Amino acid sequence: MSIYELNAKQIKKDIYSGHLNMGGTNPCGEEISLTNYYIEKNHKPFFVICGEFHFSRCDSRFWEDEIIKMKLCGINTIATYVIWNHHEEEEGIFDWSGSRNLRFFIELCKKHDLFFVLRIGPFAHGEVRNGGLPDWLYGRPFRIRSNDEGYLYYAKRLYNEIGKQVSGLMYKDGGNIIAVQLENEFEAAGAPWETTPIQVVEWAGSTGGKEHMRILKDMAIEAKIDAPIYTATGWGGAPILDDEILPLYGGYAFWPWLFYGDVTEHPPTKEFLFQDFHNDNSECIDFNPPYKKNHYPFACCEMGGGMQVWYNYRFTVPPVSVEAMAIMKVAGGCNFIGYYMFHGGSNPIGKKSYLNERTTPKISYDFQAPLGEFGQIRESYKRLKLLHYFFSEHEKELCNMITVLPAKNQEVIETDTKILRFAARIKGNSGFLFLNSYQDHIETKDHKNFRIKLQLDNEELIIPETFDLTLKKDVCCILPFNMKLRCILIKYSTTQFICSIIEKDVKYYFFYTPTGMDGHYCFGNSSIENIKINNGHVNRKDGRIYVDIPKDDMSFIKIDLKEINPSEINRIIICTLTREQSLNFWKVNLWGRERVIISDEDIMVTENAIEILSLEKETLKFSLFPGVEETLSSISGSLEKDYSSNIFKNYRINVANKIINYDIQRVDNSRVVINFKDNSFIDVKEVLLNIDYVGDVGYAFIDGTLINDNFNNGTTWEIGLKRFEKELLEKGMYLYITPLKKGGIVKRDSAMAALQEIGVEEIVEFSSIKILSQRSIVINKI
Repeated sequence: MSIYELNAKQIKKDIYSGHLNMGGTNPCGEEISLTNYYIEKNHKPFFVICGEFHFSRCDSRFWEDEIIKMKLCGINTIATYVIWNHHEEEEGIFDWSGSRNLRFFIELCKKHDLFFVLRIGPFAHGEVRNGGLPDWLYGRPFRIRSNDEGYLYYAKRLYNEIGKQVSGLMYKDGGNIIAVQLENEFEAAGAPWETTPIQVVEWAGSTGGKEHMRILKDMAIEAKIDAPIYTATGWGGAPILDDEILPLYGGYAFWPWLFYGDVTEHPPTKEFLFQDFHNDNSECIDFNPPYKKNHYPFACCEMGGGMQVWYNYRFTVPPVSVEAMAIMKVAGGCNFIGYYMFHGGSNPIGKKSYLNERTTPKISYDFQAPLGEFGQIRESYKRLKLLHYFFSEHEKELCNMITVLPAKNQEVIETDTKILRFAARIKGNSGFLFLNSYQDHIETKDHKNFRIKLQLDNEELIIPETFDLTLKKDVCCILPFNMKLRCILIKYSTTQFICSIIEKDVKYYFFYTPTGMDGHYCFGNSSIENIKINNGHVNRKDGRIYVDIPKDDMSFIKIDLKEINPSEINRIIICTLTREQSLNFWKVNLWGRERVIISDEDIMVTENAIEILSLEKETLKFSLFPGVEETLSSISGSLEKDYSSNIFKNYRINVANKIINYDIQRVDNSRVVINFKDNSFIDVKEVLLNIDYVGDVGYAFIDGTLINDNFNNGTTWEIGLKRFEKELLEKGMYLYITPLKKGGIVKRDSAMAALQEIGVEEIVEFSSIKILSQRSIVINKI
């Protein structure tokens, strides 16, 4: 057995406010402000959970559904770029219509009570053509992203146009825009000018330092883009205005930009090593800004929610990478997490050119994000959902907790898989223990037979006391210690908290058991009158109560409390889910109150209905708590009550499959034509075309127009077809795959050509083409 120690004695966090020239109020008197450690909402800690969603990369007909999905995942803030060349591709002609309608998108976010971060550029990057700068800007006699008056004239004109679009939507006017990002990666990164034949010839670089940021901020305010918080990306030594701009950071585990030259292997990154981002006495591995770390909150705008596949780097982002990224940032003192991207998208086609950066697909900007290009709910979404519920419910406690690292933490390197990686966030004697065994780009291993000893001010706590822990490979988790559930004290548990709800005079707490762990609780005994478990074992010893629960089944611990006022909660029930059940767990506001739904189908919920999104299943199941006395019904299928289990009411729905009428004509190994019948898109939420193929790049066309493309990385290429319904019924579609080249030699000594391939064997084949209907089954109360 190994015992790892963490000394958390006499730790203190100095949290203060009033030193930053940021913050603001709205007409209702509500206030956004900042301490040096977190954002405040009405002078209370506000844990920001922000997801990037580019409105101009998504069909506006789908915006509201996708915003609802983001909110259901616990997102409380949406961020977007205003991509300049999506709106002014031709000089002087601005387009804010259709899927470029910024105002409508922000209003939809406000409708669903989501704050907004407006990233106004002028430069965006975002794998957009020229980093979002219009082509015509290249043909002007000045240096872009500089203090040149010629460039500033056009930047100011852009800001004025954006200001018109967001008039009345700023926080001070009663809107939901609480933050504005100026520029992006200024003096830290650029983008290739796509007007030049070689990427390295001209880069959209930047100069001007703090003076440039001052000019941009003044121009934004003059354009009435006036927000409580101004932000800027802080990495790469980018300049910020002292005390006036909140620097934002991020982290990616997959770096396609490495593969411009001769690099053939991706190194492990340092993203999954525990660090303290808010302590000047703690040396960070890759975060050493030109200011005192504890002066500003450590905040993120670009934690990798995935990563876009580039031509030279065909990778897949595992869901645990996204989950572990969030856990590592929060463990390090981040109280403002922001994912790039949270929702994938599709590049619009320009009037004169494609609007992508040439290293990426021309249309697809899926980004392997938690919500895919066509709204697909992915496993990373389900993992993050559980974290977000926890962060939101415990934002007051968590925001005030300090990061504590093991004594020899700085000795751990990214290739070391032998030493357990752990940290804690603590205030007083209570907190959360963060564990991680995931590391990108190397094979990890299980950690077996260990315990963790916490040295706290008033006690020494060993987790766990009665057995040894196992942390399976590629698992990350957050375990509580000295956590109060009303007046009950969990000394520690080997389960992860999700959320809680109240039903009548009982408070229900939901936890789950991390993969490979033995589920276990240790309670203080003083406030417990009686304790029972439906599935597990209870043992009392030395003034504590130990409860063991099964790994493979849901369990309920019922606790009656001593000496409770009749008007207060008198019973606590802890529901512990398996890992699989937790991924199918949703906390929602439905029919006038908070409820929990467990379903292995994707769901959407509004205040008055459940919408189940099913891909060609005939029998759907979901569990609801608290249940409803009224009868539930669905016009999309026959709904009936199933057996009840413990606290949940279970339902079954029988649904008739929707058959998509289509035919496939294979022209040859690399070309396929698909035609659809008139009723193919009736009564469906979405139609997903799933393509598995052997080849290099896939292209999908309708009547000669490219609608989607794919750089093959070994996963299924998915295209949502509902948005193309009219054109597909009239004209069908055509798929083309460019071949892989095997056995080729690149010949560089030709006098007539710089590159010449000889002896090449081409490999190309459609392995599978499936078209699936996604049904929407809406459930209402009668």
